[in-house]
Amino acid sequence: MLRMFFALTAGSLFGAGLMLSGMTDTAKVQGFLDLFGAWDPTLAFVMGGALLPMALAWRLAKSRAPLTGGSFPAPPQAGLDRRLILGALLFGAGWGMAGLCPGPAIASLSYNGWQGALFLAAMICGMIAAPGLIRHLDRRPANA
Repeated sequence: MLRMFFALTAGSLFGAGLMLSGMTDTAKVQGFLDLFGAWDPTLAFVMGGALLPMALAWRLAKSRAPLTGGSFPAPPQAGLDRRLILGALLFGAGWGMAGLCPGPAIASLSYNGWQGALFLAAMICGMIAAPGLIRHLDRRPANA
C-alpha cells in the first residue's frame, strides 16, 4: 500500500510538472530540438530541475534501503554498445518527429484527441516489438 502511495505521489508530481512547465506541448519540445532555427531552451531548464534533486537522491540513497522494502536496483552497466546507440537513435527520432516521449504521450490523451491515442498506440507497439529486436541484435556478431 505504501508503495502505491509513493507511485501515485511521484506520478502526480511528474504529471503536474509536465503540465506546468509546458512540456506536454509538442511545439516546445520540437523548439528545443531545433538548434539552428527558433531554439527554445526551456526543456534544458526542466531537465536541470529534474537532474539536481535526483543527483541528491542518488547520493543519499547509497547508504539507505527503499522505504517500501526490498533493495535499490544495481546501477546500469556503463559504456556504449549497439543496443544503446540504436535505442537512443530510435527514441530520438520518434521524440523529434512527434515532440512526445512516454510521459507526455500519456498526458496528451486528455487533450490531443485521436492523434495522441494513435501516437501512444504506436509507441506501445514499438515497446512490444523491442524485445524481439534486441534478441535479433544479440544473435548477430558485433561487426556485422
